[in-house]
This record gives sequence, C-alpha cells and structure tokens, in this order.
Amino acid sequence: MTGTYPLPEAQLDRFFARISLGYPDRESETAILSRQQVAHPLELVSTVVKLPELLEMQSAVRDVFVHETIRGYIVDVIRATRESNLFLIGAAPRGSLYLMRAAQAAAAINGFDFVRPDDVKMMASSILSHRVLPRAELRTKGQTTEEVIDRILENVPTPVPVG
Repeated sequence: MTGTYPLPEAQLDRFFARISLGYPDRESETAILSRQQVAHPLELVSTVVKLPELLEMQSAVRDVFVHETIRGYIVDVIRATRESNLFLIGAAPRGSLYLMRAAQAAAAINGFDFVRPDDVKMMASSILSHRVLPRAELRTKGQTTEEVIDRILENVPTPVPVG
C-alpha cells in the first residue's frame, strides 16, 4: 500500500475515474438520518434505463469524433504527468485511453459530436488524480494532486481549431 490509498497504484489505475463527494454539512447529514431511519434508499430504486439503451449510449459515446490534434493533446497531458517533478509516477497509457473516453462522454452529454479541448480539461482531474503518485513534499507544500494536474493543463499547449 502507498500513501492514503487503500490499493496499490496498479490496481487504482484500473478504475475509470475518481470522484470525491466530500462530507455532507451538518444539516444534510441530519436529513440523511431522518430519511433512512425507517427505509434504505436502495429499497426504492427503480430501473431508469434498460440494457439495450445503455449499450446504445455507450456505443454513441465511442462514435464521438476525436481529431488527431485532440488525441495528441491528450498524450501531451499524460506525458506531462510523467515529466512532472511533483509526481514519482505519472499516468500510464490507460490514463490516455480513459481520458479520451471521458472527454468523448463529456462532449456527448453537452450535445457535441466531437471532442473539444475543454472536454479534455473538464475530465482530466477525475480521470488522472488517482493514476499518478505524488511526491511526499507535495502535501507538505499544501498542494493537491488535482492542483498539479490543473497546472499541467495550463502549461500544455491547447490545440486551436482550424478551418
């Protein structure tokens, strides 16, 4: 085990994204207790999408166009995590693939049939923060992995649309 992560890096890398919800405020937590005193929310879950629809949506996401300049941008972002002196280990090729897939999904959700640099930027922290191993001094400097990823995004040249 490393750092505060419960799994080794090689296993963490297999998860698509890391999303932190944080803790609820006092009022929200009290409301959770009230709502769940008698029944658990899982007892009320109903189907919202059937398997064929889900498979169709997954296929549609993979059909979202990714221009070669965007693929290059994704690779440049991933390589910058490997070259950063604030990380012991940068993101592996799986990080490139998942960042592309997440950017495709973000584009689709926002009504686009092509990936924009903003889609990549929007998804980078969730996709990459658990795929890198920060140096110990990062925490002592009061910096987070997400802040370093944001800085990388600021420093990697963003492709400009042509045409």
